[in-house]
Order: sequence, then C-alpha cells, then structure tokens
Amino acid sequence: MLLSDAEGNCRIYDPAEGYKVVFSSQSYDEAQYWLLEDEYEPVEGRLRMSELV
Repeated sequence: MLLSDAEGNCRIYDPAEGYKVVFSSQSYDEAQYWLLEDEYEPVEGRLRMSELV
C-alpha cells in the first residue's frame, strides 16, 4: 500500500507484514518505480491513513 503525506513523502506498507513500512521515498515516482520493479500489482481504490490504525 502506497501512502503519501502533505509534503509528498511516500511510504509503502506491506499488509502481509502487519502494515510494516517496507520502503520510503521523497517522491511518488520513486515509490511507484520500486513497486513496479518488485512486481507488485496495482489495486483500485483509496484508503485514509486513519482507516489503518
């Protein structure tokens, strides 16, 4: 799961690992590239951070 904050910093959380942060970056493009490089598949939809905690 890829989430970004108001400053544009992105974090990727892995639901299979209890939503542990598995990657952080300062840009959406870098985070998206990391996901594609690791062969993750996109899922449609959006969640708010408050829905995870």
